[in-house]
Amino acid sequence: MEPTFHRLTSQHGDLVLRTESFAEIVYFGPHLQHFTAQDCLSLGRPVANGRLDIDTPITLAAELGGGLFSSPGIEGHRNGLDASPIFTTCQVEQHGQTLVVTSEDREAGLRLTSEIQLADSGVVQIRHGLSNLRAVAWQVDRLAVTLPVAERARDVMAFHGRWTREFQPHRIALEHDSFVIENRRGRTSHEHFPALITGTSGFSEQQGEVWGVHLGWSGNHRLRCEVKSDGRRYLQAEALYLSGEMALAEGETLWTPWLYASYSATGLNGMSQQFHRFLRDEVIRFPDNKARPVHLNTWEGIYFNHNPHYIMQMASRAAELGVERFIIDDGWFRGRDHDRAALGDWYLDETKYPDGLAPVISHVKSLGMEFGIWVEPEMINPDSDLYRAHPDWVLKLPGYQQATGRYQWVLDLSNPQVYAFLLDRMTWLLGEHAIDYVKWDMNRELVQAGHNGKAAADAQTRHYYRLLDELNQRYPHIEFESCASGGGRIDYEVLKRCHRFWASDNNDALERNTIQRGMSYFFPPEVMGAHIGNRYCHATFRQHSIEFRGLTALFGHLGIELDPIKADADESAGYQRYVQLYKQWRPLLHTGNLWRVDMPDAATQVQGVVSCDKATGLFLVSQLAMPDYTLAGNLRFPGLDPAARYQVSLIDHPNIRVVSEGGHTMRQLPAWMSSAMTLSGEWLAQAGLALPVLDPESAILLSVKRIC
Repeated sequence: MEPTFHRLTSQHGDLVLRTESFAEIVYFGPHLQHFTAQDCLSLGRPVANGRLDIDTPITLAAELGGGLFSSPGIEGHRNGLDASPIFTTCQVEQHGQTLVVTSEDREAGLRLTSEIQLADSGVVQIRHGLSNLRAVAWQVDRLAVTLPVAERARDVMAFHGRWTREFQPHRIALEHDSFVIENRRGRTSHEHFPALITGTSGFSEQQGEVWGVHLGWSGNHRLRCEVKSDGRRYLQAEALYLSGEMALAEGETLWTPWLYASYSATGLNGMSQQFHRFLRDEVIRFPDNKARPVHLNTWEGIYFNHNPHYIMQMASRAAELGVERFIIDDGWFRGRDHDRAALGDWYLDETKYPDGLAPVISHVKSLGMEFGIWVEPEMINPDSDLYRAHPDWVLKLPGYQQATGRYQWVLDLSNPQVYAFLLDRMTWLLGEHAIDYVKWDMNRELVQAGHNGKAAADAQTRHYYRLLDELNQRYPHIEFESCASGGGRIDYEVLKRCHRFWASDNNDALERNTIQRGMSYFFPPEVMGAHIGNRYCHATFRQHSIEFRGLTALFGHLGIELDPIKADADESAGYQRYVQLYKQWRPLLHTGNLWRVDMPDAATQVQGVVSCDKATGLFLVSQLAMPDYTLAGNLRFPGLDPAARYQVSLIDHPNIRVVSEGGHTMRQLPAWMSSAMTLSGEWLAQAGLALPVLDPESAILLSVKRIC
């Protein structure tokens, strides 16, 4: 039978699939300007000696039963039977850049529906739906999306982390076997962000071919990059099911999470820009499309010590600093005087707030600010009225004593009574108070996640989505932040339901440089919560200048995390300065193209944002540690119009001075700092600008503006 091919195309890349008599991705790479389906016949593989006598394609289902001998895309059984399915294409529908392939295994009684979409941004979306066609349930052990990549993709990059140190990149050269990351913590996790990047040897921010994938799922997951013994390579991603967790009754369909994939011929920057554009086009939606308001969050300012009169004074001072949204954090509800009690008791603490929240909210709004509040609905403390009344509402397996985490357990959202209670309490909070914003926390991983004695981690995640969906529908004007001890629940699926991520509980500007850079590979600045914290960092006890803290927080959704009443005059002036700088530049920061710049010294980190019309750019140079060399070298600016001429300006710096004026790093400044220059975009990109010598843990901010 002559094979049939279908092509999905964008200006950034193409995806070509064979669909007859099986479904296989045969090409994922640069855009093809002269493609014909007949070209694909050149990819007919030889059959090697000493192996099976047939070719074994890496199909969309990656069937082990077909002799692939790799990680299968589907594993399961029907009481031990029907455990080795092989799917044959039944129907193919293409509408524009969307392809739906339906395949069946009639022997096993299974149907596979594969949906593939290619967006204008160049991002591919893939998911599978597995249906049981028989009366006896089919136990699903694994259901994965498999994406072949080119044999030249030899390096692999992934992200590790922990609480207060998220999004830490690492990479290996993968020549044989597999690289696998698994997350079993019940949420997206600080430890294993669900993404893999593979590319040509030595790929960097600005160089090399790159294939990047992200699994949009907020629960357990597994990602794999494998090199087969014949040299073929693929990426694979899936929700990870606990034993016995997933069984399909007759007629039921289980869908995988969406896998998002990008190909870039221009390094990691090209990949990131495609993902950012996709999110801006397809996912991110802000009420009234308003600019991202400056936050002040009370947590590091007062912790659990709530006094409404003092909080109103804080709000007044915050408004003077230019804050636009004021958030009361943990400690407002009944019995919440510390972190060991009262989670679940979502009733106002009338001892702290004898007149209710209304006077505080009214005062905040009279100052021209929005009002926000913190919640952690999924959790329960053993020391709470709710637990004493309903100990059976805990997510657990019977017969075991489960350890607490942060002095708390998790509520079983699969229990209809639990779900109804949380919906009722959130309806009271959001329906009876003029709240504009909710900081939704989740400070506990899932251990022995069970409902009625069976594993229920997957269901817990889906019911969390359901609860947020219901609240978004009821209160479309309210924005939600996903905060799970900082960066524990950050992914594309939860982003469909929230408007901001708290990137980390760590406000240390030095650590934030790495955390925010790691997060930027998949998320644009406008959804990245980045706060200026106290001079004395609560997470690390480091101290940083207001300049370093302010500039580090600038390239995100800016906020302040402190008590503004206690800030001295110099600190207050600094907060006000960077709030105004953020307001000035946020239209560019939250719409332009993000660039991470390759630098010869790893201690010098550079990132910038250039407007889509290439008229304006803003670049941050951060010196994270002592430089390797005496001179900092040249900064070459990407993303500019080579034919245009630009004025380069130093916007902000840590009081740079030469030795004769009391400085200590330079006897003479770079020439451009002492005399104005206009330079071509081509020169700035190819030759660049000599950087000043900076102290460790300091930064400078530069702008480029097209003048002709």
